[in-house]
Amino acid sequence: MDFGGQVKKIRQQHALTQEQLAQQLHVSRQTVSSWENNRNLPDLAMVVTIAQLFQISLDQLILGDETMAKKLVKDGSQVRLARLNIATVILFVLGGACFLSAALIGSSLDSNGVLQEPFFLIPIGYLLLFGGLIVLLVNLGLRLYHHFKTK
Repeated sequence: MDFGGQVKKIRQQHALTQEQLAQQLHVSRQTVSSWENNRNLPDLAMVVTIAQLFQISLDQLILGDETMAKKLVKDGSQVRLARLNIATVILFVLGGACFLSAALIGSSLDSNGVLQEPFFLIPIGYLLLFGGLIVLLVNLGLRLYHHFKTK
């Protein structure tokens, strides 16, 4: 059975209207209707909420619908790729901050004639930028893989 039919059957078994189910899930009645008519599919968090509300397993709720299973796999892949994007940005920003800090702090001679400079910031900056570049390349590789896998 498809996901929409499954939701409708479970809702009717619990003697709920679309409006009542929508209120419990904090969505509109139209959203529930679009799920039941297979015009739209909920995200993974909502699927888990529905399963918890009706006290059924996720298997019972989604395994009969190939479209829903594919959507959940795709959503999971997109979340992983978004995390890689965030990691890339963080590494680049931290690397840039190391170089900026080194430039702003500068170097100076103390009273004993010893050069004082934050020498450690430059290699750390390069390490962070290199790490960001690696994560970026991995991210692009995964995106290409998913792009060609789906075609």
